[in-house]
Amino acid sequence: MATTFQVDVVSAEESIFSGEARFVALPGEAGELGIYPRHVPLITRIKPGSVRIERPDGSEEFIFVAGGILEVQPNAVTVLSDTAIRGKDLDDEKANAAKAAAEEALRNAKGDLDIAKAQSELAVMAAQIAALRKYRQKK
Repeated sequence: MATTFQVDVVSAEESIFSGEARFVALPGEAGELGIYPRHVPLITRIKPGSVRIERPDGSEEFIFVAGGILEVQPNAVTVLSDTAIRGKDLDDEKANAAKAAAEEALRNAKGDLDIAKAQSELAVMAAQIAALRKYRQKK
């Protein structure tokens, strides 16, 4: 019986992670998802948050995703996201500045579309800051 599976996390710009894993946890649209080898096939949307990949040697990889699509096959997991950032590359200062800019945009929003866009950006930045905190706690 397989004890690991292939995991690929891909952003619009590059492959962020490709390797074997024992377990993956990530924010599904309806709640947190945990995936082990031989998981039932699944395709679903994911929310902004952190992807935690447990490698075969027990080490962990953290990646922030700003939402996207998850595909699960019995021996492979693929995460597709417009934005994906390795935990070690998350920048606290940039994330807080972007959150402040989103809050300002929300205060200055004129119409429903502007409000929705600002709320979406604010949610992504709040998730990124939470992922950064989670990554720092694990280190």
